[in-house]
Amino acid sequence: MKAPKLVIAGGNGFLGRHLRRHFLQLGYRVVVIARSVAPGPDFCRWDAQKPGPWAAELEGADILVNLAGRTVDCRYNEANKRDIIASRVDSTRVLGQAVASCAVPPKVWLNSSTATIYADTQGAQPANTEAAGTIGSGFSVEVATAWEQAFGESNTPSTRRLALRTSIVLGTDGGAFPVMARLARLGLCTPQGTGRQWVSWLHIQDFCRAVEFLATKTEEAGPFNLCAPNPLTNQDFNSLLCQKLRPLLRLPQPKWLLEIGAFVLRTETELILKSRKVYPERLLNLGFKFEHPTCATAVADLLSTKQAK
Repeated sequence: MKAPKLVIAGGNGFLGRHLRRHFLQLGYRVVVIARSVAPGPDFCRWDAQKPGPWAAELEGADILVNLAGRTVDCRYNEANKRDIIASRVDSTRVLGQAVASCAVPPKVWLNSSTATIYADTQGAQPANTEAAGTIGSGFSVEVATAWEQAFGESNTPSTRRLALRTSIVLGTDGGAFPVMARLARLGLCTPQGTGRQWVSWLHIQDFCRAVEFLATKTEEAGPFNLCAPNPLTNQDFNSLLCQKLRPLLRLPQPKWLLEIGAFVLRTETELILKSRKVYPERLLNLGFKFEHPTCATAVADLLSTKQAK
């Protein structure tokens, strides 16, 4: 029998590598479309702006996942802002054009979005769900809403579409966790700013399992929160790292010091100071079971399976 086919646009990064490995183990043929690719029949180059030979890979595909988008780990000057939005909107629009041109379009298209679309949620305020979440304001929200608008405008009636409002994904070989662990060993496992901001997170295994579940086990469409069901405060998250890594010193991280550090590192403090309190209501209502529902078990697993660098 012919193997089912998954196409991952923007599939060279941390999430794409894990998703490719996960679906290969399930028996899928996985094709990666990216700006820079390895040689081989299952890798295609694109510029994420206009149609090209890569579009033929969408014909008859079972699943399309779009992970393309420039990193937000930078200073939010006007040039970077334009590039961040364009990288998401342009790639989504050109995929929509390619899907619309298929004689046999992909059965389902899962497009990246971000849990940062929701408002800064403090204290005992309820977590943001898909049905009752409050859309926020500011540049990161502008990015998310423009991204989802471009996705929603795609003329692909034969393809089921889902927007993945993904939280911080934790893994040992990419994303934020290796940096967090390295800094924690140096004593930077104290509350960042007040430490009261909420952290919504997801283990990399559950990210891959959730994508598989939504693509193959349901017929649902629309936005989905991809996060674990138990957000925790920044203070509690750093306490977990402190308990596991036991640094000799614990150095304070007030907001003014974080601002200086962000300027030196050419990034933004919003990435760690915005309060993200998100709940995966739709996933849970559909019966999805998390392998790592609490951050304590997730961190323990990541630190035991491979030493974070």
